[in-house]
Amino acid sequence: MKKALLITFLITFCNQLSFAQTTITIKNTADAPTIDKNIYGHFAEHLGRCIYGGFFVGDTSKIPNTNGVRNDIIAALKDLKIPNLRWPGGCFADTYHWKDGIGPQEQRPTIVNKWWGGVTEDNSFGTHDFLNMCELLGAEPYLSGNVGSGTVQELADWVQYTNFSGKSPMSDLRAKNGRKEPWKVKFWGIGNEAWGCGGNMTAEYYAGEYRKFATFMSDWENTGGITRIASGSNSADYNWTEVLMKGIPLNMLGGVGVHHYAVIDWGKKGSDREFTEEGYFKTMQSALKMEELVTKHSAIMDKYDPEKKVAMIVDEWGGWYEVEKGTNPGFLYQQNTMRDAVLAGATLNIFNNHADRVRMANLAQCVNVLQAVILTDKAKMITTPTYSVMKMYAVHQDAKLLPVSFESPSYTFNGEKLPAVSASASKDKNGAVHISLVNVDAKNKNKIEIDVKDLGVKTVTGTVITSAKLQDYNSFENPNKIVPTVFKGFENKKGKLEITIPPFSVVVLEGK
Repeated sequence: MKKALLITFLITFCNQLSFAQTTITIKNTADAPTIDKNIYGHFAEHLGRCIYGGFFVGDTSKIPNTNGVRNDIIAALKDLKIPNLRWPGGCFADTYHWKDGIGPQEQRPTIVNKWWGGVTEDNSFGTHDFLNMCELLGAEPYLSGNVGSGTVQELADWVQYTNFSGKSPMSDLRAKNGRKEPWKVKFWGIGNEAWGCGGNMTAEYYAGEYRKFATFMSDWENTGGITRIASGSNSADYNWTEVLMKGIPLNMLGGVGVHHYAVIDWGKKGSDREFTEEGYFKTMQSALKMEELVTKHSAIMDKYDPEKKVAMIVDEWGGWYEVEKGTNPGFLYQQNTMRDAVLAGATLNIFNNHADRVRMANLAQCVNVLQAVILTDKAKMITTPTYSVMKMYAVHQDAKLLPVSFESPSYTFNGEKLPAVSASASKDKNGAVHISLVNVDAKNKNKIEIDVKDLGVKTVTGTVITSAKLQDYNSFENPNKIVPTVFKGFENKKGKLEITIPPFSVVVLEGK
């Protein structure tokens, strides 16, 4: 009996230790930056079933569509307030020739997608289809230009085709193909992953190629107002950023990319849904490295651009696992669990907190590929836990950052530690305060205290996404297993919020 009581006491004592309270201070700083809505962007590559069988089913499909694009996907993404969409790649971009995707569909040549499964595509989804779809979405298009196998003239012609309102060979061709008014595409990527599938270039060589391509995309003053974005570094390749910032005139450079995926091991990435806590811990270890990457790349950019005119654009990020069993390995189809919800929330908090430099990001990818927000199976469509997090966090779009400071408790596994708590906050144009919190810990709740008196907050409501197991996901048989619910795990005691956040969960609080 005494032994049983001792064990009970020790368990209770240990649990109390794991509930040590974290105090988060939120500052209402006048010169804090605005969180650019484009941080919440997405990515649609010609990869697997992202475009064909995902977005695009063709106008003869029985699935309800608008000019071949699924109506249910359009509705879901509009509800997500998707601000921008990157296309056509990725690696595919540097083998894609845009003129093959315009004009009558039956006259378009085919292309073999050498990067992703070796499938033959018919180019039925091209420039008009994508840009018109972005208009349906109310999203800014972000076009990735072909530098690896394309020409300067080809990219310059694409800019003229999409943007020029006067009379020219390309605007005449656009009108001939059914579109009189230009789309006015603002965001242009000059190549993709030039260090790898975009040409295996050195940083010095790519900087020269960038300068050449960028020169012919606009005039001296860039009167078209396009944002030219350089193919950025592979994760922690800080030399790449250094060379580009030093070697490219800032007036030619609108943004510099960074790519980082949360990967356990590129040779053995682990299961998408049959993973252990060790697999979860290692994935989050890689995901949370984003803080270090953004900080160090920012420091390099600050040396050459102290006024922060050039944006950091994290145009590929997300979790990458082994493909779902029984699917084409070149299609990168994976399920989306609570692990991905936690990963998304923590990553977006990092971007929010670095809003002075990070001004656009693109989750990879939108439909049926990697950390997708939408999955389809013929006529069926479901949203994922990551979709729910992006929807919850949409309140931060174009809101003023409220800087946060705190010492996070640790999430410990096998002697290694990670910060257990992630947070960011903002105030929108109507004065509402939003605080997003993530508990990375797979086992323990965390207690958090936030003083909101100085923020003018009187009433607080909350939303949470969590589930019974880290491995839980939405399936076509059970599409609503994981959905946001009302969060009541807090008390407002005279302007001090006392919050208990469940293990592996994401919470957004609204104060008015």
